[in-house]
Amino acid sequence: MTRIRLNRRLDKVQRGNWGDIKPLQDGVWEMREFFGSGWRMYYIQHDDVVIVMLGGRDKSTQQQDINRAVKLSKTLED
Repeated sequence: MTRIRLNRRLDKVQRGNWGDIKPLQDGVWEMREFFGSGWRMYYIQHDDVVIVMLGGRDKSTQQQDINRAVKLSKTLED
């Protein structure tokens, strides 16, 4: 069920409907999906076209997930 909901959300993004998003730090953005325990997906944009998903989980591990996403985004810049 979770995978289906998150895939539907990514389908909406492909159609231009970003929904609930917010910038975090160092170019990493958070995309929130309100079901279950509050899922968050972290991503960066590249040239306004490519989205690189950096991971995501629920609210309970939010700060750890943000730190991991920022670290991963920095390795992609190299």
